[in-house]
Amino acid sequence: MNPSVPKVAVIIPSFKVTGHVLGVIEKIGPEVSRIYVVDDCCPEQSGNHVEQNCRDPRVAVVRNAVNQGVGGAVMAGYQAALDDGMEILVKIDGDGQMDPGLIPDFIAPIVAGQADYTKGNRFFDLEEIRAMPKVRLFGNAILSFMTKVSSGYWDLFDPTNGYTALHHEVARHLPFHKISRRYFFETDMLFRLNILRAVVVDIPMDAHYADEVSNLKISKIVGEFAVKHARNFCKRVFYNYYLRDMSLASLELPVGLLLVVLGGIYGVANWSESMESGVTTPAGTVMLAAAPIILGVQFILAFVGYDIASVPNRPFQRKSLRRALLPFKG
Repeated sequence: MNPSVPKVAVIIPSFKVTGHVLGVIEKIGPEVSRIYVVDDCCPEQSGNHVEQNCRDPRVAVVRNAVNQGVGGAVMAGYQAALDDGMEILVKIDGDGQMDPGLIPDFIAPIVAGQADYTKGNRFFDLEEIRAMPKVRLFGNAILSFMTKVSSGYWDLFDPTNGYTALHHEVARHLPFHKISRRYFFETDMLFRLNILRAVVVDIPMDAHYADEVSNLKISKIVGEFAVKHARNFCKRVFYNYYLRDMSLASLELPVGLLLVVLGGIYGVANWSESMESGVTTPAGTVMLAAAPIILGVQFILAFVGYDIASVPNRPFQRKSLRRALLPFKG
C-alpha cells in the first residue's frame, strides 16, 4: 500500500440490520482498508450473519457484550480501528440509508488537512429536502439550533446526521467513556470536538426517506436533549471562556444575564405593586426596569457574536503535528 495514502476504516454499528448490512458492505470502495461491523448485542446475531455470509477480507466483527446504543457501538469500532493503526475513521449506518459511494467526499477535507471531522448535511439541496417529513424537518431545525448554542459550531446543520469521518489524532484525544451512548451521541460528539478546538465541516448529501422507520421520536427527546444541551453549553463556556482563556466576552455574558435578571425582578415587583394599588406605574420606573434589560440583551448579543466568530478554524491534526515536531527544532 502507498504510504502516502491514509488507512481508512469504516465502522458500521449493527443492530437489527441483517437485511441490509451485507449490501452496505458490498458498496464500500477500495479506498477503505478495514471495515468494522459492530454487533451491539443484536438479537438477530448480526455479527454471526456477517461472518457466515461476507467474504470481504477487510471485514472484522466487533461484539459488545451488552447493548450500548449507537454511541457505544461507534466507540467500540473507533477503538478497534485505532488499535489497528487506522488513520481516518468513517461511520455509516448498516440500514442502507447512507451511500458508501460518498466516502471519498467525507475523507477528502481530512486528507487535505482542512478538517478534523466531517459530517453529512441533508439540507444543502432545497429540492431534495422536500422529501423529508415535515415533522422531522421542524424537529431537525430545533435540534440544530440547540446544537449550535451548546457545541459552538454555529456554521453546522443537521446535527443528528450519523454519516461522519474522523481523524485518528482527534479520536485519540476524545474521552470515549464520557461521550453519550444513545441518541445524543452525534451532538455530544460536536461538544467534545469543540473542547478540543477541532475543525468540523459539513458534507452535502441527499436525504433518503423511503420505507425507513426511525426510532428517534422528536417529541420524546426534545426535553431530554434541552437539558443535555444546557449542561454542555455551561461546560463549554466555562472551559473556553474562563478556564482556558479570558476575553471581553467572558465579562459580557455574566454582566448581560445579571442585568436582565435584575431588570426583570425590578419590573415584576413594580408591576405587582401597581396592580395591587391600582396606581399607574410612573414612566421613570418603567424605564428603570427596561433599561437594564435592554442593556443586558445587548451584552448577551455581543457575547453571541463573539462566540459565532470563534468557531474553530485551525485543524487539530495540524496543531498535533506541530507539537510533535517542536522537540526537533533547533
